[in-house]
Amino acid sequence: MCGIVGGIAERNVTPILMEGLRRLEYRGYDSSGIALLSSEQKIERVRSLGKIKQLENKIQVLEQPFTGQVGIAHTRWATHGIPAEHNAHPHICNQRVAVVHNGIIENYQSLKHQQLANGYRFTSETDTEVVAHAIYQQMYGGPESYNKQSDLLPAVMEAIKTFEGAYALGVVANDDAETLIAARKGSPLVIGIGIGEHFIASDVSALLPVTQNFIFLEDGDVAVLTRESVTIYNVETGEQVERPVKESSLNITSVELGEHRHYMHKEIFEQPQAVIDTLEGRLTQDQVLVSSFGPLAESIFASINRIHIIACGTSYHAGMVAKYWAEDIIGMPCQVEVASEFRYRNPVVENNTLIVTISQSGETADTLAALHQIKSLRRAASNNLQRRESDTPTFVNGAFSKSDELNIPTLSICNVAESSLTREAELVFLTHAGPEIGVASTKAFTTQLVALALMLTSIGKVQNRLASGREQLIANGLQKLPSLIQQALLHEAEIQQIAEAFADKQHALFLGRGTMYPIALEGALKLKEISYIHAEAYPAGELKHGPLALIDENMPVIAIAPLDDLLEKLKSNLQEVKARGGQMIVFEDERSDLSSETSFKVVKATTNVGRITAPITYNILLQLLSYHVALIKGTDVDQPRNLAKSVTVE
Repeated sequence: MCGIVGGIAERNVTPILMEGLRRLEYRGYDSSGIALLSSEQKIERVRSLGKIKQLENKIQVLEQPFTGQVGIAHTRWATHGIPAEHNAHPHICNQRVAVVHNGIIENYQSLKHQQLANGYRFTSETDTEVVAHAIYQQMYGGPESYNKQSDLLPAVMEAIKTFEGAYALGVVANDDAETLIAARKGSPLVIGIGIGEHFIASDVSALLPVTQNFIFLEDGDVAVLTRESVTIYNVETGEQVERPVKESSLNITSVELGEHRHYMHKEIFEQPQAVIDTLEGRLTQDQVLVSSFGPLAESIFASINRIHIIACGTSYHAGMVAKYWAEDIIGMPCQVEVASEFRYRNPVVENNTLIVTISQSGETADTLAALHQIKSLRRAASNNLQRRESDTPTFVNGAFSKSDELNIPTLSICNVAESSLTREAELVFLTHAGPEIGVASTKAFTTQLVALALMLTSIGKVQNRLASGREQLIANGLQKLPSLIQQALLHEAEIQQIAEAFADKQHALFLGRGTMYPIALEGALKLKEISYIHAEAYPAGELKHGPLALIDENMPVIAIAPLDDLLEKLKSNLQEVKARGGQMIVFEDERSDLSSETSFKVVKATTNVGRITAPITYNILLQLLSYHVALIKGTDVDQPRNLAKSVTVE
């Protein structure tokens, strides 16, 4: 969600911070701001509601040049307090301490009551303002005091011990003008390493114009940045810790629009290459390579007898497709769950279950919390197992086992190598989708499906669950997938014409059967996200159980009709829609005959698709449909209202 960028240098950091904010726009925001330490060591601040361009305009009309060699900047997505300039970051206390913050301070109400009682004055409704006051309290002793009692680093370290919740912080103070402090717990924060300058940001894309070398902070880290050095401490122990410097494989051009009008359009058309990159080194002509999931993969995959997938949003839909594949291809039970529901109930997780968490960013708060809950549950159950007799079943905090060894391994599928999710799991599979800037996920979803297909095939291979020749069939199909996607993209002009039918529509219904049901869900989500059309998806067989009441001449119905053993069933469902005057848009296989229905608008999809490649290929068509409907509706495709790319808070 919100974006942080900051820097300390021997040059003016204003253009660097502003460019960083522009590169963080994809995360979603409603206001922005920047604070600098001027040459007179005064904190100068500019904030604005709306787009970065409005902040730039306010800076340009200032009477004095807005320059400084130390500064912090922020794009805010409203959580506490309405979108408004007075709620925008940075927040300042007594013109001496300035703070930018991502995350949520869960105990901010109690801290605010204490600070009000101590005489602090609040100018916003945000939880972040308590952070600025708490640090000021540690530095100066009280709201009316101006006598420095502590340096900025110890003040920050003491203050954050009182915070509950998640935070990524950038802090500057005019009495410590040669220092920029960064702190992280639960929200991502990176440090960019330069020569005579150092920077902080929410992710590496913000800093690519100035560096390729990064330190990825871990939870509990507090970093001191000067022009010459970066020193990191653990907040609990106060001891200095070492974090490696890593060179990013990203470059400036990888996050540029190029010839495309929107990032979403660019990323839709990058999917053939994203699939090629994700498959590289992970399968041969005839087989998948189990080792691509890590050195422990073969033994872990051999030990499990069920799968539990946990994810949010689009990643959840990828998990739903995998459930069909797991039961159909390898005959293994598979449960799929929304992370925000899983973490707030008492889940039953049986022994020998592989937990699979999926997230594009690897920083999704609910998915991370669910993984932490699994690990905590596993520790509690393991402790209990040590206290009981080996032949007595146990049920502890939702974990059930009849074994002396509790076996609940974890696998994370993610697109960001240094994310929190990848550091928490035993097995990690990195999708190589490249940076995804558009809020509506496209290539991340496709590569997640590729990863899940490789995972299930690997499990089936290790456990001898695959039918004869099935591994080779899947490997061959995955190798054909980039060209199948390329063929699907050729339908863009045709889909663009169909999208015109949505110009005056406010509702839409998506139908699918089998693996096409979660693809229908994903198609409906995309249409909602970027065109603001109310869209729902149902299994086609559920029409008679309620949704049929919605059908009339004003309700577009989008059906996904691959040539499979469910096609005849789907045909009868479509006739039910036709009989009630519904507007039918059908994506069908080239060999099907639905185009004979003159009342249907039909897109002939790519042929020669199989159980794995079909849902991926048909989803490409739905991505194009949602994109072109959004263009007709005139919405902000890459930054739809109220949404953020990475949901790092609840």
